[in-house]
Amino acid sequence: MSAEPLVTPDGRYLVVRGRLWRRTAPRLEGATRASLVHELMEARRAKKTALAADDAAAVEDARARVDAAKTSLGERGPVWWGGDAPDEPRRMARNTRYAAWLATAGSDAAPS
Repeated sequence: MSAEPLVTPDGRYLVVRGRLWRRTAPRLEGATRASLVHELMEARRAKKTALAADDAAAVEDARARVDAAKTSLGERGPVWWGGDAPDEPRRMARNTRYAAWLATAGSDAAPS
């Protein structure tokens, strides 16, 4: 089993293979979060099924569901943290303000 991904010191991002991924908003209550994660997984399965069936309309519907769930979770859309810190999703951590932290966090976070 793989180790848990690193979390940036401010708690905003996970670092997976050196790349930043926005975390779920901590303001969400457990039941709400679980419901949204369930919807996200259902939407991803629907997208996979629609792609296999070559159903363009169903693919677009499933993509919209995925986007809505990820936005509700805080992983997309407006940032869930206060202040004016920039959003840096999907960027390589070594090219962001987290570079110095990453250098001391360990080699597991950086890609080979």
